Amino acid sequence: MTALIRRTATTLLATAALASVAQLAFAATNAAQTRKRIDSMSQTALQNLFDEEAGAKKLFDESAGYAVFRATKGGLLITGAGGTGVVVNKRTGQRTYMHMGSGGIGLGGGVQIYRLIIFFETQPALEKFVDHGWDATTNAQAAAGTAGVNATSSFINGLAVYQLTDKGLMAQADVSGTHFWKADKLNSKPEPAKTGSGS
Repeated sequence: MTALIRRTATTLLATAALASVAQLAFAATNAAQTRKRIDSMSQTALQNLFDEEAGAKKLFDESAGYAVFRATKGGLLITGAGGTGVVVNKRTGQRTYMHMGSGGIGLGGGVQIYRLIIFFETQPALEKFVDHGWDATTNAQAAAGTAGVNATSSFINGLAVYQLTDKGLMAQADVSGTHFWKADKLNSKPEPAKTGSGS
């Protein structure tokens, strides 16, 4: 009876370990696929921006890095936007995946899907965004100046911000009240599960 109990316990432990490995592998595969989709989206968005705005390519070449987010905005009385994207450090090649979100009260105009693109003039500006996120409530207004974010042909307060929809480049990027934070599950690599057997 004791031997049977030991064999049963060993089998259960092994099964649990295999299930854990399978779950981690599934999570890792999903994260890898999501990162791949985001990377592809960011490259397409950048190319679309360069096609729309010739001056954007010059700022991109001068920048320390960039961020591209795919976001969905919508609502009726309560409006909100949310999405995921990637921040790329051009000097190191480091990619950091992040989420964005905003909310407010007012009449919405239906669902809108857009790409938000940010160029960072300096390394400190990029690192601050990655490490501490960004509350765009004040920063966006400062970056916009009087001509609007997308109308600028130079960095303003270290940033250049663009918003692309299916209809093209918007005259002014609407990012007021938007928050950004790291996507932990996309940036972390799951550790291999430890397996063992009872005696």
